[in-house]
Amino acid sequence: MRLGVLDVGSNTVHLLVVDAHTGAPPLPMASDKAVLRLMRYITPDGAINDEGVAAVLTSVQNAADFASRHNIDELLPFATSALREATNGPELLERVERETGVALQVLSGEDEARLTFLAVRRWYGWSAENILLFDIGGGSLEIAAGANEIPEVALSLPLGAGRTTIGFLHHDPPLPDEVNALRVHAASVLKDAVGAFAALPAPHHIVGSSKAIRSLARLAGSTSDGVGSGDRLRLGRAQLNDWVPRLARIPADARPALPGITADRTFQIVAGGIVLGEAMAAFKADELEVSPWALREGIILRYLDRLT
Repeated sequence: MRLGVLDVGSNTVHLLVVDAHTGAPPLPMASDKAVLRLMRYITPDGAINDEGVAAVLTSVQNAADFASRHNIDELLPFATSALREATNGPELLERVERETGVALQVLSGEDEARLTFLAVRRWYGWSAENILLFDIGGGSLEIAAGANEIPEVALSLPLGAGRTTIGFLHHDPPLPDEVNALRVHAASVLKDAVGAFAALPAPHHIVGSSKAIRSLARLAGSTSDGVGSGDRLRLGRAQLNDWVPRLARIPADARPALPGITADRTFQIVAGGIVLGEAMAAFKADELEVSPWALREGIILRYLDRLT
């Protein structure tokens, strides 16, 4: 069957069209993306302002039209932290459904972590044993760990790349004091979170799965032979910490000239790198592997599982 997975996130509205059936990997057929950077539309009282509301409505309608042109059998639409936390989120969700016909399912942060973990587990297989997962979105950082398809621990922290850019990196390029302030803040939040994982066995694989992490790995990482699945990206903490200060000295509009840095992530890639570096330090991870599957694949897999 042909599925459309519509992800209304803090940074983008992304529709992925796949051909999928139970027992086989979903095959991407088409994709449509609009860059929103919703965090810049948040008012002091936590609402999405009128310009942001209009951008969401236009992007969701365009995605719905794109899905219709590709003859999908089922649309799986969901929203993450930006709409989940906005004070006018419920009203905006009702308006989206009324004006576009798309009923967005709002995922909790823990749901995001669990579904992303499901996708990573299926990608790596049971032989991977214990997995520790980091996933950095625009609004939140998800961390999950375990040996099964459902993680033993799944947390969502307010350390997304877009959120922390807006909150700490006020200049372009950011000032050294802003970078240091974000490092201290991220380390503090992560220190409180590490204890939740203390009783778990040491991971056999430490995995990152977000677009920001893939971008950083293409810039600062390396590849290893992924038998049967092509080369797999890996990212070392030392290499990451070497590159982030250099990125922080480059204006956002110049960063896409670097390998792996795309225009839709350029404004928040420094914050994403800082948060990831602090997460790896907090969990004593010297290196991570990059999974090509993440939240959208988790949504697809859960849907197919329920069909059976």
